[in-house]
Amino acid sequence: MLIKKPTDLRASEITDKSLYLRRREFLSRSIDAGIATATVAALGGTLVPLGRANAGTRLEGVNRGPFSTDEPLTPFEKATAYNNFYEFGTDKEDPAGHSKDFKTHPWMVKVEGECAKPGSYQLEDFIKPHKLEERIYRLRCVEAWSMVIPWVGIPLGDVFRRFEPTGNAKFVEFTTLLDPDQMPGQRRNVLDWPYVEGLRLDEAMHPLTILAVGMYGEVLPNQNGAPLRLVVPWKYGFKSIKSIAKMRFTQEQPATTWNVAGPDEYGFYSNVNPERDHPRWSQKKERRIGDFLKRATLPFNGYAEQVAHLYAGMDLINKYF
Repeated sequence: MLIKKPTDLRASEITDKSLYLRRREFLSRSIDAGIATATVAALGGTLVPLGRANAGTRLEGVNRGPFSTDEPLTPFEKATAYNNFYEFGTDKEDPAGHSKDFKTHPWMVKVEGECAKPGSYQLEDFIKPHKLEERIYRLRCVEAWSMVIPWVGIPLGDVFRRFEPTGNAKFVEFTTLLDPDQMPGQRRNVLDWPYVEGLRLDEAMHPLTILAVGMYGEVLPNQNGAPLRLVVPWKYGFKSIKSIAKMRFTQEQPATTWNVAGPDEYGFYSNVNPERDHPRWSQKKERRIGDFLKRATLPFNGYAEQVAHLYAGMDLINKYF
């Protein structure tokens, strides 16, 4: 193993002491008496009502999941203060400032379309009996910035198998909650609301794809997509839809919000591809939040070994971008 000397390290590569201590804490998953009484716990694989937990609530009984990167984490304070979530405003600081009163419980998730077990589910019923996993994933945005975040969630494929998609299901469509009273950004016509995203079914079932209910060992903050969001780490961040209220299995490729708004700029697949520039900026480099210098963008955001086979023979620059 190559170990850098102190003189080889940039200041931006040094993890803050407080963050390091926190990281050891949630990776070790030690449980003391105070934490053991938290609202959210995983006991015997069944979740105590997560749908009534608030941001900041500790998540217990979380297993370390596969595929995690060992890169330094983005500080919690930066990951929760610099967000794209247009439902709460178009500036990066708007979501944290405008989502404080957003109510995430009770929360219903509708499952529709080409499946054997459609229905409406309370959040805690939707995600149980699955055990939570922590996965440290990179998140890359089209604006050429990125983060490394320890997400807590459930493999989406495990959830989908419960609903038994039929042979006609080729895609899945996700829809964010529509509630302009709580989401002030939906009062403006910057996008066609509600926000809709989609995946091909094999992408959705891939073991890298998760439904996240937490980050940094705690319940998701509102500005980061509470109470339930998608994380697809090899795609640009706008594919990882937040505050999911509906999922629909479809035979046809769904029309998705950013693809409809700018089809020449935001493709349906939107795999991270340094060779496919956005019309208004290059995608060859990215700036990790917290760093000063940019770094090279990796194909499929560094997950090519796991997912490149899904797109064998497809033109990922001109047609299926």
